[in-house]
Amino acid sequence: MKPLGTGDPLRLGPYRVLGVLGEGGMGKVYVGQDGAGALAAVKVLRPELTHDTNLAQRFVREAQAAQAVRSNGIANVLGAWTEGGRPWIATEFLAGLTLDQAVDTYGPLDESALRALAAALAQTLADIHAVGFIHRDLKPPNIVLTSAGPRIIDFGIARPEHGLTLTTTGQVPVTPGYGAPEQVLGQRVAPTADVFSLGAVLAYAASGRRAYEGTHIAAVQYAVVHGEPQLEGVTPQMQALILPCLAKDPAARPVPAQIVQAMAAPKGADRVWRRGPVADAIKEREAEARRLTMAVTIETAPSVTRRRLLTGLAAGGVVLAGGGGAAAWWLGSSGGSTKTKSDPFDIPRAVPGRAQKLDTKGIKDPISNEVQPNTLWGVQGEADAAYSRQLLPVGDVIVFGVATGGIAAFDITNGKRRWSAPHLRTKSGYLSLSDRLVVGADDKGVLRTFVPSTGEPKWTCPAAEAATLLAADKDAVYFVTKDNRLRSVNRADAKVRWTATVPAEFRGKLLNPAAVGQGNLVMSTSDGTVLVVHTSNGRKAWTRLDHQEVTVRPAVYDDTVYINGRSLDARRLDDGEKIWSTKLGDWETDWDKWGPPKVYADAVYANAADSTRYLDPYGGKVLWDAWQSASYASPVVRQGHAVWALRSVTTVGGASKMVINAVRASDGEDAWRYEFDTPAYMRLAAAGNRIFVMYDGSVIALSTF
Repeated sequence: MKPLGTGDPLRLGPYRVLGVLGEGGMGKVYVGQDGAGALAAVKVLRPELTHDTNLAQRFVREAQAAQAVRSNGIANVLGAWTEGGRPWIATEFLAGLTLDQAVDTYGPLDESALRALAAALAQTLADIHAVGFIHRDLKPPNIVLTSAGPRIIDFGIARPEHGLTLTTTGQVPVTPGYGAPEQVLGQRVAPTADVFSLGAVLAYAASGRRAYEGTHIAAVQYAVVHGEPQLEGVTPQMQALILPCLAKDPAARPVPAQIVQAMAAPKGADRVWRRGPVADAIKEREAEARRLTMAVTIETAPSVTRRRLLTGLAAGGVVLAGGGGAAAWWLGSSGGSTKTKSDPFDIPRAVPGRAQKLDTKGIKDPISNEVQPNTLWGVQGEADAAYSRQLLPVGDVIVFGVATGGIAAFDITNGKRRWSAPHLRTKSGYLSLSDRLVVGADDKGVLRTFVPSTGEPKWTCPAAEAATLLAADKDAVYFVTKDNRLRSVNRADAKVRWTATVPAEFRGKLLNPAAVGQGNLVMSTSDGTVLVVHTSNGRKAWTRLDHQEVTVRPAVYDDTVYINGRSLDARRLDDGEKIWSTKLGDWETDWDKWGPPKVYADAVYANAADSTRYLDPYGGKVLWDAWQSASYASPVVRQGHAVWALRSVTTVGGASKMVINAVRASDGEDAWRYEFDTPAYMRLAAAGNRIFVMYDGSVIALSTF
């Protein structure tokens, strides 16, 4: 975001111009605000081009193309002026992640989410084609993920069927790797060109890599015309659906309606835009956009200058749909605050970690014939084997307790230490604050926060008296004090919000980490009882006093809490009412239990007895059972196309070993296996297409497929 400069307009139609978002070959895109306070992205043809009749007509056709389409899957045009003066187009303000940002940050989409994406995009293409237009530039940066689903933006080179590509002299007519062969060759195109682009987009979303790659643009374009798509990391089922879209012959490609039908997204698949890490990021950005709209409206406040408002917009973490070559920008991610840089509460999101490419082969043992992951890096002997409660990936680092005392952060790409906080008490635990800060407590119970990437200290709370950190949400940090009370500290000012008495039956027994969501904090004990309190005041909401004789690790997702024990239960978060309960099989004994659940938008994973199980999150039905893949107490993580868990095995000689097993997420079939020498202490985490394992005093990063 830049302030207005010489020659920039102050007003465009009903929009007061606030600043420059960006610029492309044909025009600039500004942020504008109408009389009602609503923000819009307003694209304007460059002044020096307004006298070029051909370019002006192209700009007019762009407006016509975008206005002609009526679809829930595009960024809608709010207004346009194409007669004389400086033509402009205003489109709605979209807050969300572009597809490439989502994949780079959170990894490739699983099959359920991929099918939902494919069906939504294909339907939108059908809407575009129905009015006689072809988009011509479908690619990940032109797809914005919102809570209502994917939206296609940028009609800058859209044209009616058989029209010519809209570019200025010398520009590449299509985005390398996404444009169809006929576009690369400069031939007239049909709607099937968009279908080819959709296939390339889906290949990227499924694997995190382009279907067509090369060392330079010409090599990429040659691969599009003459080569075969590279679909490593895409499941065979999805390859069968994507490959027809990438046919060299336009006539051999399916039409969008056939794609919608073939993808057959499972029931509830569209919830991927409302549940899960990507959905959480979308919600945060949409909230930031609302705050920005309010902030810009209140310009009469003496402390809010135009420059600071523009800074807030630039830090708002939103995507603006504006059309043309400058249609979408990622405008930083600090949360839209207008505070100064030195403010300890004005914290941007963590630097995103670079995703590791999925491993298509692994390492094959010539004797056992088993395949194991590649070791990406290792940190030997530095971890605190006794008190490091978890491996905590945050952005581009992974945080854990170290043997020399306190916690330290290590680069997720190479394992090099970035920073350490030796004065923190590792046993108290450490948490991520919305991927903006890492928080821990020192021996005196003082809460201390640090920037994840650099370790720069931020705010502290000396009055916390924290003994055990439990959880954090967007508003506060929750913990047990040294005198066994519950306490909440506000993240906005580091002040104590409330302190509550713990019921006698839970006093001294609460475990960390706890789970939090929808205004409720869910805590458990080692004997299986559960205490839930309201995050607004610490008062008891409900309890489960049934002793399960197993350590319970609740997981909260949306408005549901999932609790393990003798059965795996899904309960309403607000009142504890049981939604479903899945018991163990008849062949399993009273000694067998359900382990800690891991919940995603489309799945619940948990271990029971000696197997990892995949359950329907809405009904609790077991969809597959990977027998002898994991110990019940092991955590479960999903990364790439695999589900990982730990298991203890006995060798032929009677010795015990720990192994980490990977099974295919699609069907639970055995895939990879990695053995350790009898470690006494293990932890498991995943991020950025990497599996992190702590064993005894070491931490390693492994590849996934």
